[in-house]
Amino acid sequence: MNLTPKQRSVIEQVINVFETGSPQGDYGAISTYADGPHDIRQITYGRSQTTEYGNLRELVGLYADASGTFSAELGLYADRVGSTPLTDDPDFKRLLRSAGRDDIVMQRTQDRFFARRYFDPAMKWCNTEGFTQPLSMLIAYDSFIHSGSVLWVIRGMFPEVTPAHGGDEKAWILAYVNARHRWLSNHRREVVRKSHYRTRDLSREVRRNNWDLTQLPIRANGTDVTGVQHVG
Repeated sequence: MNLTPKQRSVIEQVINVFETGSPQGDYGAISTYADGPHDIRQITYGRSQTTEYGNLRELVGLYADASGTFSAELGLYADRVGSTPLTDDPDFKRLLRSAGRDDIVMQRTQDRFFARRYFDPAMKWCNTEGFTQPLSMLIAYDSFIHSGSVLWVIRGMFPEVTPAHGGDEKAWILAYVNARHRWLSNHRREVVRKSHYRTRDLSREVRRNNWDLTQLPIRANGTDVTGVQHVG
């Protein structure tokens, strides 16, 4: 799959809105949800929100090694993230927030981190499964950000197969988005149920036949996405 810079920007901005409410992303955004292992509380952080018991440890470690303004202080936490609960540590959260909002080093570290951890694997998955449309990539990337992958439990809810196995790309995407919407809407966790706006909005783009993501703006959870990058 080949994406233009504008198409990639649109994809990233839609996910940024889903995660932090801003097309440019809020690099210092912190939330706490009871969606960690065994439903324990955990921090979610950053432009596209990585989790305390997921990959936040890696992000903090990368920043600690990057000689940023707050690298030394956050580096003291690098080996504790994911093993020692930090949801109620005000200093840790203050440092994360300050680094994300005030230090360009953290912002660039996050850009590289989210690309390597989520965007690139989603692109690899699309290429392996034979998807070619930018909207398909947006839908896959949202799944990787939100759920870590395109979950087999959802894929098992419909009979369509991916293009790599002889299926039709648009038929598979429609079936997947519909199945994922049902899965999110009926999840046992309230925080997951509330996230069904993602598939609501993605389904609308499928119905608009916005496969190349050129019908702009895209409405993402009430915010218009145009793909335009704002500097400063």
